[in-house]
Amino acid sequence: MWPIDSLRTVWHPEAGHDRGRAPYFEGWYVKLVSADRAARLAVIPGLFRSDSGEAEAFVQVLDGATGRSWYVPYEASLFRSAPDRFGVVVGPNRFTAEGIALDIDDGHDLRLQGRVGIEGSLDRWPVTPRSPGAMGWYAYVPAMECYHGVVSFGHGLSGSLAFNGANLDFGHGRGYIEQDWGQAFPAGYIWMHSNHFGDPTVSLMGSVALIPWLRGQFRGLLIGLRAEGRFYRFATYTGAKTETLQVDDEHVVCVVHDRAGRRLELRAERTGGALLHAPIRTEMHKRVEETLDATIHLRLSENGRTLLEDVGRVGALEVHGDIAALLGTADR
Repeated sequence: MWPIDSLRTVWHPEAGHDRGRAPYFEGWYVKLVSADRAARLAVIPGLFRSDSGEAEAFVQVLDGATGRSWYVPYEASLFRSAPDRFGVVVGPNRFTAEGIALDIDDGHDLRLQGRVGIEGSLDRWPVTPRSPGAMGWYAYVPAMECYHGVVSFGHGLSGSLAFNGANLDFGHGRGYIEQDWGQAFPAGYIWMHSNHFGDPTVSLMGSVALIPWLRGQFRGLLIGLRAEGRFYRFATYTGAKTETLQVDDEHVVCVVHDRAGRRLELRAERTGGALLHAPIRTEMHKRVEETLDATIHLRLSENGRTLLEDVGRVGALEVHGDIAALLGTADR
């Protein structure tokens, strides 16, 4: 069993959580979309330590426009993460609440340099003592396989990046940041995100995953929705339940409801993506397909009355692992 993190790190899910444990990983997903949506990058700094104690740092890059991806390893000694805020260093690459500075050269076909600033403050998932971030009270449970945090549902961007000879201008663009840490990714999960809806106040993050628990497992639900100054959460720890969960080659359909009579319908259109490395206990395994070009249809209602209906573009979508078990396992 792992010891529970200190209250400081529990109440700062955006911070680093490494305590020298093994197996262990932590990674931050930094999404960058230009104002015209032509440039779409995900940059993922992180640390991985196998169950044998071998460690490496990394930065992954996903080009949503072409579907290409890169995994660039670094010595573990070149990784640092702040224990009380969003602050990550991997070699010459820096990620903070003010922006990111990149100088990546894999020696083959990736060259990515420049700085993208974050305009305004980060809009993180609300943190309270009873529910410290996206994990809710599960944040206090030691030995969870994977923890999740939302560093920012959305923020403005400035600056530019030189990417393999092309200049990507992110001025007036839109960003998103989340993170994961723990022992390994879930054996099966669906994850989606978009903050490019018709209503610019709308941002959605949704995940359904297999969660190991005692000697069994359950289907865990975690959805956060920002809209018109309000925040809606549909999560296992709030008593939300899944009505419908369907996956085929073209669509993902997820319908959930909560105890207050609210109902959220999500339908994501699947497109081809690139393979990213994801942590299992022995290695960073190249196995997760992700796209940055999904379309997400959203309808939120309360006691039958529609509160919000919109469509998200340039969305991120991952469908991975034992989806049959995910579909067949009950909510907790």
